[in-house]
Amino acid sequence: MAFEKEINKRRTFAIISHPDAGKTTLTEKLLLFGGAIHVAGAVKSNKIKKTATSDFMEIEKQRGISVATSVMGFDYADRKITILDTPGHKDFAEDTYRTLTAVDSVIIVIDVAKGVEEQTKKLAEVCRMRNTPVMVFVNKMDRDGKDVFQLLDEIEQMLAIKVRPLAWGIGMGYNFKGVYNLYSKNLRLFESNREQVTPAIHFENLNNSEIDEYIGAESAQTLRDEIELVETVYPEFDVEAYRRAELAPVFFGSAVNNFGVQELLDTFVEIAPSPRNSTTKEREISPYEDKFTGFVFKIHANMDPNHRDRVAFVKVCSGKFERNKNYLHVRQEKQLKFSNPTSFMAEKKQVIDDAFPGDIIGLYDSGNFKIGDTLTEGEELHFSGIPSFSPEMFRYIENGDPLKFKQLNKGIDQLMDEGVAQLFTNQYNGRKIIGTVGSLQFEVIEYRLKHEYNATCRYEPLNLYKACWIRSTNKEQLDDFKKRKYQFLALDKHGRDVFLADTSFALQMAQQNFPEIEFYFTSEF
Repeated sequence: MAFEKEINKRRTFAIISHPDAGKTTLTEKLLLFGGAIHVAGAVKSNKIKKTATSDFMEIEKQRGISVATSVMGFDYADRKITILDTPGHKDFAEDTYRTLTAVDSVIIVIDVAKGVEEQTKKLAEVCRMRNTPVMVFVNKMDRDGKDVFQLLDEIEQMLAIKVRPLAWGIGMGYNFKGVYNLYSKNLRLFESNREQVTPAIHFENLNNSEIDEYIGAESAQTLRDEIELVETVYPEFDVEAYRRAELAPVFFGSAVNNFGVQELLDTFVEIAPSPRNSTTKEREISPYEDKFTGFVFKIHANMDPNHRDRVAFVKVCSGKFERNKNYLHVRQEKQLKFSNPTSFMAEKKQVIDDAFPGDIIGLYDSGNFKIGDTLTEGEELHFSGIPSFSPEMFRYIENGDPLKFKQLNKGIDQLMDEGVAQLFTNQYNGRKIIGTVGSLQFEVIEYRLKHEYNATCRYEPLNLYKACWIRSTNKEQLDDFKKRKYQFLALDKHGRDVFLADTSFALQMAQQNFPEIEFYFTSEF
């Protein structure tokens, strides 16, 4: 009974958005309202030197963007909340895609002025494919933006999901005065204060005449009219429809000014799903099973640069994880035990004795893990849906300092394990190639090699169209292909054959001339 109670307390979710929609700021304010932090760190500007709690890597503080998923946990309203703040930039979408395999629900942040943007649409498609429940937070209501009803139509059309407002903003821009919560039927007014939580004034009834005194008769009447329209146009909120990913609750606010965040958090902890079933290639896994199962969805090197530690992020899917207990590493077929598993508050870590389904734990890793690995109490299981995508941009990487050869190799080895980019070794000339899905990743790799490993690198351009993994049951045809395409073959970090197609025509002809060779554009096969 206590085990089930622990599971039902868990709420594990990711926050996703297009860059600059306010995702990391919302994360900060959720932590602030949840009591996990006392003063929010503004996302870096020229005047403010604080940085967001979730942006703990030095390059994130320098650039003011998130380039890696952060994990933050706190307790709120007798629930154990775990937030995964993901990168918004498309160059780091792969990290976000993998993170979405480890969460039970998602909050999508949308800028009221810009509406649904391209990256938001792509990430929402991933949620739809996985049937992950989503909530929408329309941010920056303190600025002038799109008509709210038109924006709701846009969300429905572009994200292909029905919506139901559960909170409503009073005005917009300079006239933004507060938020009415349709779910709990009360009104809250806030003062603009970017650093500390300000007290709210509660109204249980929308028809209370005192509302006119606080926001003005005109604003009060507009609010009543808009709420009446919302109740007429949109269906009644159905919690189960939301949990089935058929309906998206919508909230309005301004994260930087604390507007609407409390409404979002209070409603979220009440209606968001507790840990859901997980899918493996062998069978479906219920979180309520007695035996522990979990999988690695992220690896991060140098979370603490002073100790050069490498941490594997593991999502607990079933059973109870216990410190110093032996678990089967399925891929390596060996038993491992962990003396210092940790929970997270961004880069701050705390050693834990146990963990339950829905929890994200950190395991110190000396090189045993790669993304997608499974830990169990003996059963051979393989979790699915954690892909590495075929890179689209390529560069040769060379050592910038002959005296730092070891540091460079170690840095490249560890950074590639994180899944930020992929490393290929050209079989023709033995040169190392970095492949990424976006150009900004090259900059991040160079920066982190220099600042975390004291190694310098230089890049040389390489014009390739696509890298794709190959395999075949026809050994004769595969050998023939390798002989003919020797200059365009490479091995990935795990020793698998990769075809480096220099043009789309070359790839097309290879597929046509060697029909018994399979060409893969993700490495999960």
